[in-house]
Amino acid sequence: MSEVINKAVEALKVKLPDGFSSTAKFVIEDEGSIIVDENGVREGDDDAEVVMIADRETFEGMLGGDVNPTAAFMSGKLKVDGSMGLAMQLGAALA
Repeated sequence: MSEVINKAVEALKVKLPDGFSSTAKFVIEDEGSIIVDENGVREGDDDAEVVMIADRETFEGMLGGDVNPTAAFMSGKLKVDGSMGLAMQLGAALA
């Protein structure tokens, strides 16, 4: 597992301490992917109801609070595949 994924997993555990009611996947381009579900946060590439794809800089900015997830989506820096409603819930949790 890459250091970027390790740091992202730890940051997401802080932001989502109780996990997430559905299954979501964050794909960090050229680094790997993270699963968030009712069991918590972990590195993984499982199927998910929503997949959010971004480069490392955008993802780190969202976790750090410097990048608004909605603005990232509207500018094309964040791609969403699957349930937009779940993506909005996750975006609110990350903001």
